[in-house]
Amino acid sequence: MRYSWRWFGPKDPVSIQDVRQTGATDIVSALHHIPNGEVWSIKEIKKRQHEIEWDDINNEKTNLKWTIVESVPVHEDIKKRTGNYQQYIENYKQSIRNLATCGLKIVIYNFMPIIDWTRTDLSYRLPNGALALRFDFNEFAAFDLFMLERENAYKDYTSEQIAKAEEVFKQLTDADKARIIKNIIAGLPGAEESFTMEEFRAALKQYDGIDANKLREHLFAFLKEIMPVADECGVRVAIHPDDPPRPMFGLPRILSNENDIRAIMDGFNSKNCGVNVCAGSLGVNADNDLEKFIRIWGERIPFVHLRSVKREADGSFYEDEHISGSTNLAKLIKAIIDIEKETGKEIIIRPDHGHQMLDDLRKKTNPGYSCIGRMKGIAELKGMELAIRTFS
Repeated sequence: MRYSWRWFGPKDPVSIQDVRQTGATDIVSALHHIPNGEVWSIKEIKKRQHEIEWDDINNEKTNLKWTIVESVPVHEDIKKRTGNYQQYIENYKQSIRNLATCGLKIVIYNFMPIIDWTRTDLSYRLPNGALALRFDFNEFAAFDLFMLERENAYKDYTSEQIAKAEEVFKQLTDADKARIIKNIIAGLPGAEESFTMEEFRAALKQYDGIDANKLREHLFAFLKEIMPVADECGVRVAIHPDDPPRPMFGLPRILSNENDIRAIMDGFNSKNCGVNVCAGSLGVNADNDLEKFIRIWGERIPFVHLRSVKREADGSFYEDEHISGSTNLAKLIKAIIDIEKETGKEIIIRPDHGHQMLDDLRKKTNPGYSCIGRMKGIAELKGMELAIRTFS
């Protein structure tokens, strides 16, 4: 196992000098400044590599390496197969070639329509005073039904859920409403797009007629084009699961459970076509057996996000400590260690998200990506790994 760290580039509040002290050896990054669909040039890739591998302040090597590309965004036209989608696919192929030329051989992507990972509260206060990310199902439903007023939204909820959402909506202050709107559609770190309410409604309309089967067809058509290039370049391409793993705003989700993963694995024989197992995303669904996923498809899992959510009965959840929550990460670490022994290949992991805590409470941080909380996560994960290796 190698421990990695998500870094958003020179504008990240967590500097590369900070990252050097966290215990991570590998960097997960992307060229967020390049518009979706454009080619990632070798020049820009090498520039980011230099920013990661050289400490300009101390004029020395960082001993960090950019290993994981997360993510090369898939343009919305590719997901819908409309507009200039074919050119965007060609651009994606060229980005893969350029990344391979620079030695980057693991590329993560997702196929979630319009919205990336979604939370209603980015500063949910825990009993100890730290702040966590939270998805409140009732607030989400209140937004969908009574703020966005999405057409046909009522069909997606039970009468009990509608009544609860209406009750919650009536209690929301203007500040609450502004928070929920901003958090859901204004864009989060690593997200591909941000929207106004009018833009969001218009974007949703563009998916009329695209159900889960059609979106999966579009994903497979995309993979059929890019995988020959990935195989030629020796690049492992892994899809990130839906977050949360459920339909949102009437949009289809096609990577939320075992059957979804199996469809990709069975549809493409290449060992370079895999999945980025995110314990936080998949762990929201109690029916997902993450240990089983790792043991079945371990050879095609280059990268694992380790975090644990605390599930609630109504579909809400918040991001708990790495050693707590509803997902037993120790079992996943044991599965990773076993797969590495069987295959002889290392799986890179990272502490995914972290609480805003201690001195970071007084700093500007990217939601989920403060320094101290993630460093605590690395410590917890390394402690579990050491115990497992020592006593098993």
